[in-house]
Amino acid sequence: MPEFLADLHLHSRYSRACSKDLTVAELATWALLKGIGVLGTGDFTHPRWLQELQETLRPAGGGLYEHAGACFMLSAEVNTLFYLRGRAHQIHHVLLMPGLEAVERLNGELAAFGDLSVDGRPTLRLEAERLVQVVKGVDARGQVVPAHIWTPHFSLFGSNSGFDAIEACFGQQTGQLLALETGLSSDPAMNWRLSALDRFALVSNSDAHSARKIGREATRFNCARTYDGIMDALRTRDPATLLGTIEFFPEEGKYHYDGHRACKVRWAPAETKRANYRCPQCGRRVTVGVMHRVEDLADRAEGLAAGRRPSFTRLVPLEEIIAEALGVGVGTQTVEREYQRVVHGCGTEFRALVEADGDALRKAGDARVAEGILRVRQGRVHVEPGYDGEFGTVRLFGDEEPVAAPSEQLTLF
Repeated sequence: MPEFLADLHLHSRYSRACSKDLTVAELATWALLKGIGVLGTGDFTHPRWLQELQETLRPAGGGLYEHAGACFMLSAEVNTLFYLRGRAHQIHHVLLMPGLEAVERLNGELAAFGDLSVDGRPTLRLEAERLVQVVKGVDARGQVVPAHIWTPHFSLFGSNSGFDAIEACFGQQTGQLLALETGLSSDPAMNWRLSALDRFALVSNSDAHSARKIGREATRFNCARTYDGIMDALRTRDPATLLGTIEFFPEEGKYHYDGHRACKVRWAPAETKRANYRCPQCGRRVTVGVMHRVEDLADRAEGLAAGRRPSFTRLVPLEEIIAEALGVGVGTQTVEREYQRVVHGCGTEFRALVEADGDALRKAGDARVAEGILRVRQGRVHVEPGYDGEFGTVRLFGDEEPVAAPSEQLTLF
């Protein structure tokens, strides 16, 4: 069976702060450019987006759907708002379903807990444990995946409204969970530090708010390209079928470090603790980031991973590499033209980033862009960590020390 990439968490134009150009056709176009084998639909809870999915997608077999050569899995993200022991919790979850009929039934159930038409990522007033019960009650094959589990806001382990243990959030339904989404600000190695996560598959997705952002993180599979094939790979966690993930450099994620963006205070966890969690400029409590939370909850030393693990590969999006290599902004026509040249020459963005050799890259596009791609593969990257909602900054050209050893850059195909 050929390997493929899946990106199952993204959004439509009906979600807040998302591109108004997000259509099924636009998603299909970018899935093919990026090299995504199975793409989530996002937002199936929204009535108007669901209608568009019903009108546009056609069955591809095995619980998946197709449009213009791209393959889709039905997915959505919801926010659950609930109170436990006097504390408010808001937790985001990715929902996966094996068919449009099941989605219609699920939406009918979820409408009792919130207005699904207000936002593509609706807020539902029910406990996370109850959400799993509702999904499984509609279709036993349906899945709930806790989303970006470490981000300070709206996540399982978030410093602002999360929990210190999975069972504290999901209770008796914990055993129904197959996978956890690590989010942009953490990578598998960070998650391996918690032995409590060993029983779950670790997945990565883009959480894209525009079509260009799909695939910035993704999960690699070598299984039947069907809904059940993918779920079985998550269930068994066999490295032969669940091959691993494509990752941001976690430092680039916008909640990796602690800090207070308004005052431009960016801290590693030790600095935060020395300052008693208070911003020196305004005195407010700083936002505690992902690295800090991992260190607080970890029961393994850094670098220690027990048993066989799926691999992971850290990448920088091609547009960012081109922009730095050519000294222009990401959204410029210069970047767009070079992006199309490189992708056309290599086949897909992921083939350019991981598979094409140096000669092929230089033939496809600018020599300095080729050099930037090779530097990422070698881990010759410097990232100024993101914090408090501010993405980190990647630099490829300079004399800084790399943030990852070359041995961590693993083969994709």
